[in-house]
Amino acid sequence: MARYTGPVCRLCRREGTKLYIKGERCYSPKCAFEHRPDPPGPRSRFRKKPTAYGLQLREKQKARRIYGVLEKQFRAYYRKATRIRGISGEILLQLLERRLDNTVFRMGLGSSRAEARQLVRHGHFTVNGRRVDIPSFQVRVGSEIAVHQASRNVPRFKELAGVGGQRGVPQWLEVNHEEMKGRVVRLPQREDVDAPLQEHLIIELYSR
Repeated sequence: MARYTGPVCRLCRREGTKLYIKGERCYSPKCAFEHRPDPPGPRSRFRKKPTAYGLQLREKQKARRIYGVLEKQFRAYYRKATRIRGISGEILLQLLERRLDNTVFRMGLGSSRAEARQLVRHGHFTVNGRRVDIPSFQVRVGSEIAVHQASRNVPRFKELAGVGGQRGVPQWLEVNHEEMKGRVVRLPQREDVDAPLQEHLIIELYSR
């Protein structure tokens, strides 16, 4: 599957905001965006004013890069969101938040969504007692996510469990870092999403 393998700090500069793709480094003074926040590419004194389409496109790209989703996958989420009763933009964010890799990250058992996705792919997590290695797996209310018993002695998990609570856990999750497990207590709401997104622009883009 095609995936971006270039310098990820360039993506933050392109979107003009921190996307927290590199995890712990993004919270430190070493973050490249802190030293060079200007967009990549040739510098110009005369930058064009972004069009409505340009703003919508940038918002969609920002969402894709934050959650690590490819265009085909992202469009599928949009189509699913429009078929569910409710506000399409909020439902879209809800579907993205309920991905297993994002849930693991939000539980504090991954320093970034990219690391959480890799840990899920390597089979380190279970959902309701069954091992799941699909990052896009949708968790539901009542789902219990835990580090697999055979992986609990891995030094990285012990390290993550020790600092996992420092970033804060959203209210739609209930987490026990000592036991390396958590549970989905309710569906994520708009106020639970900390990503700097204007979801209505994404819906407008795909509705064109």
